[in-house]
Amino acid sequence: MPHRFVKVAREDHLTLITIERADVLNALHPPAHHELATAFDEFASDPAQWIAIITGSGTRAFCAGNDLKHRAAAGRQPLPASGFAGLTMRFDMYKPIIAAVNGLALGGGFEAALACDLIIADENAQFGLPEVKIGLAALAGGLQRLPRQIGLKSAMGLALTGRTFDAKEARGLGCINEIAPAGGAVPAARRWAAEIMEAAPLAVWAAKQTMLHGLREPDLSTAMRRQEQYPAVLAMRASEDASEGVRAFAERRPPRWQGR
Repeated sequence: MPHRFVKVAREDHLTLITIERADVLNALHPPAHHELATAFDEFASDPAQWIAIITGSGTRAFCAGNDLKHRAAAGRQPLPASGFAGLTMRFDMYKPIIAAVNGLALGGGFEAALACDLIIADENAQFGLPEVKIGLAALAGGLQRLPRQIGLKSAMGLALTGRTFDAKEARGLGCINEIAPAGGAVPAARRWAAEIMEAAPLAVWAAKQTMLHGLREPDLSTAMRRQEQYPAVLAMRASEDASEGVRAFAERRPPRWQGR
């Protein structure tokens, strides 16, 4: 079925997902959440799609969070199993996802960005978890991911005040990868995606799975012992691309990745 609130474009091995609710600063209501969940399900299951970028339409917002006006009128409705924006509860995605933040990323919008592997923000981007100011808490992963990504004290300062902060501060805290010129978040994200796609896709997925699973292990030695058992690592080692990479290096030519 066609999407109403999300636009999906597939460009070779890249999937570009755009939230199409600029009139409400790309805030999300249940139909949009479910469309995003479907878009990411399709990306995850398509072997020809290696990397995704998510962004918001227009120039004012990536995603301003929950559509509170819709919630006030319709009441609380369930999110998809994969969480806010179809992302925040998606713990089995090992293909890379890049957030191209083009303006406001507040509340659930910031939580969705934090659930991505890289965040590229334009210079006008603003971030924050303002839920405490309306009697709520950022329970779509923000209060879990932020301290893991920037440290407890910095995360406490942001979460307990609910204040908004700019791209420069976000870069200093270490929760974004690059600041792009105004309007340049998507082109910069495409550049990152292109560089990632120069590497073997199965190796990239193995690297992501190894890092994420390693953080869940009790200690470093356990993580290093168990990494050989991770499914993406096993798939990488058994792949044709693993042999192709060695051949290409020996023959001094660019590798021809197949993703298998």
